[in-house]
Amino acid sequence: MSSNGDASGLAVHTEGLTKRFGQQVAVDAIGLAVPRGAVYGFLGPNGSGKTTTIRMLLGLVEPTSGSRSLLGLPLPGGAGEALPRVGSLVEGPAFHPYLSGRSNLARLDAADPLADPRTAAGRIDAALDRVGLRAAAKKRYRAYSLGMRQRLAIAAALLAPRDLLVLDEPTNGLDPQGTREVRSLIGSLAAEGITVLVSSHLLAEVEQICSHLGVMREGRLVAQGTVSEVRGAGPTLVRVQTRQPEAASAVLRELGVTQVVTTGGEVHGTPGDLEPEKMVAALVHAGVGVQGFTVAVTSLEDLFVSLTGEGFDVSG
Repeated sequence: MSSNGDASGLAVHTEGLTKRFGQQVAVDAIGLAVPRGAVYGFLGPNGSGKTTTIRMLLGLVEPTSGSRSLLGLPLPGGAGEALPRVGSLVEGPAFHPYLSGRSNLARLDAADPLADPRTAAGRIDAALDRVGLRAAAKKRYRAYSLGMRQRLAIAAALLAPRDLLVLDEPTNGLDPQGTREVRSLIGSLAAEGITVLVSSHLLAEVEQICSHLGVMREGRLVAQGTVSEVRGAGPTLVRVQTRQPEAASAVLRELGVTQVVTTGGEVHGTPGDLEPEKMVAALVHAGVGVQGFTVAVTSLEDLFVSLTGEGFDVSG
């Protein structure tokens, strides 16, 4: 899998980033490498340290040790130049329920000391357009669906030009329609060249929108790289369909296949570096009738369980 490598092409880069709360190590010497232009899925079970990491990246929490940089600028020294180019959604901004979506954005824009009041209307319209809320701009926030509320929160993060967008659980609590809306929005932002770091607990969504992955477990980064690199780190599985499962199991074990399990008329195992042709030939040579033979890479869900030791859950 990928290592940090040359930091010049990275939108987010950390080395040895650590955060302790008393005796508890929340984030343990992690090295994030988020390439510019990537959609980076930041995964991990509840309490794995993702949100603490995100807060350190945004300057909301100071690390105990280690270094961090955003858009090639080290923090905290380069925060004044880097952070205005970073949009974020961490627990969402506080919207006023009785104001319209447009009015809420206007309040947030007016609170930005770097925003030019003369161009506020144009920026607000552009942000509403990007998230597909222009038609609902005059509707009160309290009448917005969950999906619309998340899109408005992302619009707030896009009021100024951004090179990096950090989204902490943007689909948490959304119905399938709201999830599709946010997924589509992330895809359109990535198409514009914006780097997106998104923490998520929805594996199917991650596989559809992310180009890179980082997996956290108990404060440590246990896997990182492109989706194909991370998936490739998991074991390959072989499945044999036969009416002679016991004989097939014996042949596979003799060849060196590990974790061989027989279930009905199927035999499963981990072949390691064994070539499929060699396994099929050995089975046929031994007189085993092979009705079906497949080799598959571990699913992302199975890989997550193998990396973290637990099922996938809402991230903390």
